[in-house]
Amino acid sequence: MPELLAAAPALPLDEAGKYVAGAYVVFLALLVVYVAIMATKLQRIERDLRDLAGFAEQGKPGTPGREAEDVPVDVETQPATVSDRNLTPSEAAAGRPDNAQGSDV
Repeated sequence: MPELLAAAPALPLDEAGKYVAGAYVVFLALLVVYVAIMATKLQRIERDLRDLAGFAEQGKPGTPGREAEDVPVDVETQPATVSDRNLTPSEAAAGRPDNAQGSDV
């Protein structure tokens, strides 16, 4: 088999140029298709984000909007909820650790 490969004539450069140019054209075409697919995905994601931002700005009737974020909240007067922190179930059942009796903290 090695003798066959050594005896085979090399492809002349005038013929090889066609194949090299063809390979570059195919690569360039694949690159353009890839960029077009990514651009389409980016446009779809931006459109979805705009829709979600619109829904977030509208909010549901009766729920506070973004204007409620600027109002300071007195932590001592507000009852603590589980959603205040990521509590374990045992911590949530026992209450807030900072209000726990006998805490050394």
